[in-house]
Amino acid sequence: MALRLDCLLFMLFMLSHFATSLTVYSNATESAFPKLIDVTTEELETGLENGLFTSVDLVNVYIARINEVNSSLNVVTELNPDALSIAAELDAERANGTTRGPLHGMPILIKGNIGTNDRMSTTAGSYALLGATLPTDSGIAAKLRAAGVVILGKTNLSQWANFRSNNSTNGWSAYGGQTFGAYIPQQDPSGSSSGSGVASSIGLALAALGTETSGSILSPSEVNNLVGIKPTVGLTSRALVIPISEHQDTIGPMTRTVRDAAYLLQAIAGKDPNDNYTLAQPFDTPPDYVGACNYSSLRGKRIGIPRNLIDPNQTGAPVLDAFSSAIRTIERAGATIVDNTNITAFALDQYNNGNSSIIVLEADFVSDLPQSYLSKLATNPQNVNDLADVRKFTQTFPIEDYPDRDTAVWDDALDLGFNNSAPEFWAAYQNNLEVAGPEGILGALANYSLDALILPTDFSPGLPAFVGTPVVTVPLGFYPANTTIQRNRRGTLVEVGPNFPFGLSFLGPAWSEASLIGYAYAFEQRTMVRDQVQPYLVPSTELGDVVSKKFVRRAMQAMS
Repeated sequence: MALRLDCLLFMLFMLSHFATSLTVYSNATESAFPKLIDVTTEELETGLENGLFTSVDLVNVYIARINEVNSSLNVVTELNPDALSIAAELDAERANGTTRGPLHGMPILIKGNIGTNDRMSTTAGSYALLGATLPTDSGIAAKLRAAGVVILGKTNLSQWANFRSNNSTNGWSAYGGQTFGAYIPQQDPSGSSSGSGVASSIGLALAALGTETSGSILSPSEVNNLVGIKPTVGLTSRALVIPISEHQDTIGPMTRTVRDAAYLLQAIAGKDPNDNYTLAQPFDTPPDYVGACNYSSLRGKRIGIPRNLIDPNQTGAPVLDAFSSAIRTIERAGATIVDNTNITAFALDQYNNGNSSIIVLEADFVSDLPQSYLSKLATNPQNVNDLADVRKFTQTFPIEDYPDRDTAVWDDALDLGFNNSAPEFWAAYQNNLEVAGPEGILGALANYSLDALILPTDFSPGLPAFVGTPVVTVPLGFYPANTTIQRNRRGTLVEVGPNFPFGLSFLGPAWSEASLIGYAYAFEQRTMVRDQVQPYLVPSTELGDVVSKKFVRRAMQAMS
């Protein structure tokens, strides 16, 4: 009896000691760990280097955060079932003194049209591709893995990257449902990289990748209060990424800071023999994008404003007021503002009223979908081999929500009667190059000896899409709290409302990403707009919670 009492007293002592230790540990870690809605690459890298947490901890905490909000926001469609084992392998490499770079062990989410050769599906949001497999990773996924990234999962998107319907909604796909932004209930997340934008904005991963044909990185980055880089076409590989247009598609980062975007772009930029557009890069090794993040980057630069691209009727007064304030900030940073560096009347008319842009996209899609993706599948359960097959599947599979969400984009593409090898295509493409080039933004840059152009992000995607040139968007401001809510045509999403973010874009010539990153960084560091408004819905699980639980488990095991 005395022995049992001694054991009981000892256990009570140990439990008391353990509880005290856990309280001290929890209080210490609460201040030691950065908040995941704001955490940067360098903060996570420092924590990993110092052993404060592991890559396995990061995977666990981000999965917990996804599980907290995914039923409300429909952001992530696939969680990588191998993420924990990959993280453990990367932790072991770090323990042995090996790291693959600054992103070693960092969880990143990628858009659901970026191919991976693993146990995740690559669907573009369609059941037509569910279960289809690839023989290898996409060029982008391969670069991420080589950099030590943990591909945590895949994000929802506007189905087929917003290239199916004329009457659907941003962020909806048959496979992933409707994604919502986190700054106002039922927020339109924009598209097509909708899930990537929301995921990055509320810290469901360190960062996310999106794809852009015309606005699909820039727009969701803008409305989710993010930095987004739309790279030059050919800076990042499109091999085994579900395509729209070989002449316009590109892959880029969506992050909370310019510096984080630079880190991620550094990891994915470069040549890929499986995408011949990347072989046109004018460098063997991409520039130092992280090193371009210089507070003084705007000093001595000439920054132009193509005013005739800004339509006051197509945006709100808060955007225009914030843009005027941004101009003053850029001037105070040492830049010369050159106003009214306008595109020509011909270019403006073609941009607003011409049809060459849609002809290029439709003809490219008819060619590129089968040639660049469907024909390369290792398995193809639905036996979809071209756009006609995909349309037939979509129109007959009930979950695809046809005809409520039409296939008008595909109908027009198939009715076009030619693909991108036809003379008619070449004429349209050359018109695009003229409108955006000598007559458009490239002409403005050259004629006024400019280093870059600036525009509210609402107006920045179109012409750079035509000519394949880069854009960087950064947070610029928010609609005020008394803003009247405006809904989309279906009445299901809030397109404008209180606390709705908007952005500022820096535009430049091909391969000017390093310069644009520098200008964006200089602006960001002087304004820090992102911190001014917080999302209404943010996961509560933090790194300290996960590490504390691990501490508890280890302590209990030691006592057993």
